[in-house]
Amino acid sequence: MAIRIIRQDDDPVLRKKAKRVEKIDDRIHLLLDDMAETMYHADGVGLAAPQVGILKALIVIDIGDGLIELINPEVIEEDGEQCDNEGCLSLPGKSGKVIRPDRVKVKGLDRNSKEIIIEGSGLLARAICHEIDHLNGILFIDRVIDEE
Repeated sequence: MAIRIIRQDDDPVLRKKAKRVEKIDDRIHLLLDDMAETMYHADGVGLAAPQVGILKALIVIDIGDGLIELINPEVIEEDGEQCDNEGCLSLPGKSGKVIRPDRVKVKGLDRNSKEIIIEGSGLLARAICHEIDHLNGILFIDRVIDEE
């Protein structure tokens, strides 16, 4: 495993759409491991592959309840609304209030190619939506309603 460089600010890779992962192999496993190590090293709660310069649909999240890895994640259900402050490892020093769903249901694949469904509310829902936005070239600053 290795700590990867987190792309920041106006790096053009952050604005590109990630591609679906077609084959889950040792390279994808290594990337997931590196992403988790990088996220923990940076004291983050989530990281998407484009943030380390890889345009693949992979995210890792840990809000304190254990590591979640999702390959090709997509939101299949959302409910409610929450507004809270967000920041991003790719935009150090920036933060602002963002409206997100209060509850989401997401489907994707795990590292063993098995379909999984994850439901989250509060911070987990926020983190999932934030990271999926990264896969679509969207940064939280695009959604800010009130800058801090």
